[in-house]
Amino acid sequence: MNCLVKCACALGLTVSGAALAQETDLGGRIAVELNAAQTTDTACTLTFMITNGLKAQVDRVVYETVLFDTKGQVNRLTLFDFGTLPVARPRVRQFSVPELTCDQLGRVLFNGANTCDGADLDKGDCARGLDLSTRTQIEVIG
Repeated sequence: MNCLVKCACALGLTVSGAALAQETDLGGRIAVELNAAQTTDTACTLTFMITNGLKAQVDRVVYETVLFDTKGQVNRLTLFDFGTLPVARPRVRQFSVPELTCDQLGRVLFNGANTCDGADLDKGDCARGLDLSTRTQIEVIG
């Protein structure tokens, strides 16, 4: 009976480890999720969760983004500096967009990587195959 319990526990740990590996395996892509959007007195604060699925740490990544209003017109072109991204470790970053309420924002376009620095990165690694998603009413595309 003791062996049965030990085997079941070992199997459970193996399954948990496999599930965790699948969760962080992004196939060489960077996952960016717009997790929340909150209007303050003077701005729309966008909260992103970003996970580096590349094989190397990103020392600094800055994405050129285009913000569209709810009618589809460009509101502005801006840069979001996501900073350092360790491999397979999620990070949360917030950006405050002045003179804009979140209900005026309809879409965020990731236009490309303005900066992608890291020792073992090829040019274009940060922009190639972005995995974009949203938990808000604001569409995120790239």
